[in-house]
Amino acid sequence: MKILFIHQNFPGQYKHLAPLLARQGHHCVALTLRVKEATTWQGVRVVPYTLPKREGQKLHPWLVDLDTKVTRGEACYHAARQLRDKGYVPDLILAHPGWGESLFLRDVWPEARMGLYCELYHLAGWPHLNFDPEFASKTPETEALRIRMKNLNNHLHFDQGHAGISPTRFQADTFPQPFRDRITVSHDGIDTLTACPQPDVRLEVEGAGTLSRDDEVITFVNRNLEPYRGYHIFMRALPHLLRERPRAHVLIVGGDEVSYGARPPKGQTWKQIFIDEVRGQIPDTDWARVHFLGRIPYDRFLRLLQLSRVHVYLTYPFVLSWSLMEAMSCGAAIVAGDTEPVREVITEDETGRLVDFFDGAALVGEVCALLDDAAARRRLGAAARELIRERYDLQTTCLPRQVAWVHELAAGDM
Repeated sequence: MKILFIHQNFPGQYKHLAPLLARQGHHCVALTLRVKEATTWQGVRVVPYTLPKREGQKLHPWLVDLDTKVTRGEACYHAARQLRDKGYVPDLILAHPGWGESLFLRDVWPEARMGLYCELYHLAGWPHLNFDPEFASKTPETEALRIRMKNLNNHLHFDQGHAGISPTRFQADTFPQPFRDRITVSHDGIDTLTACPQPDVRLEVEGAGTLSRDDEVITFVNRNLEPYRGYHIFMRALPHLLRERPRAHVLIVGGDEVSYGARPPKGQTWKQIFIDEVRGQIPDTDWARVHFLGRIPYDRFLRLLQLSRVHVYLTYPFVLSWSLMEAMSCGAAIVAGDTEPVREVITEDETGRLVDFFDGAALVGEVCALLDDAAARRRLGAAARELIRERYDLQTTCLPRQVAWVHELAAGDM
């Protein structure tokens, strides 16, 4: 079978699926902006395409998002035509439609079956919109209209895609009927053999020396440190937490950019804004126990999770982070904000502890309670790992389910 992958940052969510299909003998090709020259990656032929230079034009702000997606879709369309003119005709197109690349591919190959990676449909009602009053829209009367326009790309894909796949039930359930009925829920998968407990783990941290499981370590992880992932809530709880735990080291992972939501005021970062807000409440001796690690290599990231006595996870009602599930797979005791996507994997006092997202005092209380209760940490961590192994293991559950979905899609069973 000839399979074409579409992802602006390939492999993205196809990191495990594409190589597996290639190993199984399928002819796999990927179109992507990520590379400049054609190459082969784990059996997948990777073909680059480029975006055209465009003159600036005046657009309504609500149309800027669609404009960028149509631009990418057109560029990908021309690259696809070049492949077609050389004789390439895929049986199956697997696409992440989020950036618009796949908008016009069925115009090139109308007979190809298309499967869409359904990451999120933007809902305009609470709690999806204005969940956090502090960062609510400045124009609430029109925000729902803007969000509706943001979904144009999704709607344009509904007629193109034969079926979808979504990593969590929460994400799948954001999509409207009738397309929701065509979405299979299957997570990308957690490598539980690699993300696993390691009792003798060691981690060198500047300012802290070599940390081990004998040390009291609290961890907090974002791709980027920003309000969508509760960074402001965690930072505002930090002065209280440091006073309560005079021997704890707090390890914070995340970049300075913005992945989701509003950007900070020009020239600033969310990271520094909330450091500045709380720094005056924290003595220097306590601040020395707070370690911002930035973005770190994956092996170091896993050691951090294996080291953690309590891992804190906060998110708006949004896409669930892999980092939470990897922390669970490592057997960490979790304290998490009680939002709908989190409840898909964290059940109160079974696989972790849940607190109101906005309640910093409750967050500190639960973290301290777990730090003082080794038996509870062991129980929650073991249950968390078992849940990930049962439902989200890469090799035994998720990849087989994804491959089955691919074959059902190709056979027209969806």
